[in-house]
Amino acid sequence: MLRLSAALLGAALALAGCAGVPAAAPVATAAHATLPRDATSPLILISIDGFRNDYLQRGLTPTLAALAGDGVRAEYMRPSYPSITFPNHYTLVTGLRPDHHGVIANFMTDPSIPGVRFSMFDPATVGDERWWDDGTPLWTRVREQGGRAAAMFWVGSEAPVHGARPEFWRPFDIAVSSEDRVRQVLEWLALPAAERPHFITLYFDRVDSMGHEHGPDSPQLDQALGEVDTAIGHLLQGIEALGLGQRVNVVVVSDHGMAATGPEMEFFLDDLVDVSRLNFGWTGAYASFDALPGGEAAARRLMGRHAHMECMPRGQIPARFEYGRHRRVPAYICIGEPGWQITTRTEMQRKGHRLRGEHGYDNLLPDMRSPFIAHGPAFRQGVVIPPIDNVDVYPLLARVLGIEPGANDGDPAHTAAALRP
Repeated sequence: MLRLSAALLGAALALAGCAGVPAAAPVATAAHATLPRDATSPLILISIDGFRNDYLQRGLTPTLAALAGDGVRAEYMRPSYPSITFPNHYTLVTGLRPDHHGVIANFMTDPSIPGVRFSMFDPATVGDERWWDDGTPLWTRVREQGGRAAAMFWVGSEAPVHGARPEFWRPFDIAVSSEDRVRQVLEWLALPAAERPHFITLYFDRVDSMGHEHGPDSPQLDQALGEVDTAIGHLLQGIEALGLGQRVNVVVVSDHGMAATGPEMEFFLDDLVDVSRLNFGWTGAYASFDALPGGEAAARRLMGRHAHMECMPRGQIPARFEYGRHRRVPAYICIGEPGWQITTRTEMQRKGHRLRGEHGYDNLLPDMRSPFIAHGPAFRQGVVIPPIDNVDVYPLLARVLGIEPGANDGDPAHTAAALRP
């Protein structure tokens, strides 16, 4: 692994020596004894939510720059559509597009789960496996094949998907600092090899939060970049201190990028039609909705091109988005131009704040691109590979772990040049 400063090494040793919050109790699953019992070469998947690919060029993330320079990076990584948090984080660990794994938005309904609305903020629905079982996350595959997994926060890890959570996991708590998240990962890595996880996820949300609140070009976002980069530096030094520096593989990704927006770029649907009989699943970079009884006429009037957006039935969503066939996708969608937010005045009043940064746009837009960085004994050094889709990450991770992947939408050939012969 990277050799960083003695000062960072001392900080990492201090982190490794601190006590953390106990993990949830393991859930037993069938094991196929494919993975070795001793986790001598753990794999850590790190997500920095809302980290736009070009943030790497700001000179504010020396740890990530060093990882990329000494390892592998892609020119950029394309998110899946819609370029929002829950769908793309589940894509990264299942290799499936949202239309296939079923987590089609941060908020959603399902005709097979009547009377329930999934919300990213609701622990009851987040922890309900019915919303996740259309996909099988990597930690479940690891457990099924005789390995151990841990999640320092990740979309889907709080539910017993197909009967199991990771052996070690933490319910999401935004108040847990970046350094405390690193501390927990180091504690898991410090376990004896026969107990240590083979696969660990680590999630940071600070960059995304500052991007939304203050914009992608704000000093607050720049400060968040430095904070997360420092925490990752402490992680790497902690790995060195544990004697695992030549063994651990690290992959750094993000779920999406971020585009600048503001109050001057808001499009209110209620200025066009009566929205009282439209049931919105999502508003923002796009708006999705069903028509309630009596709302069909309003929905039809919205269809077509308008200033700064285009509305269509879900069956007419462009094929390149690979989105709109899952039963949870609402009947209608309005897709905004870059930077524009599609909402209603009632919804804006309910939120009570205006965003300065937004995502969820066309997944091919440069502002939606995210990074892919890989470093460790499984990866080549000083290599830049062509752009990849985020579905390509899953088969790569499975290969590094030495497990049989589930059916997925990725292509191993797209990341083959990242691996050592």
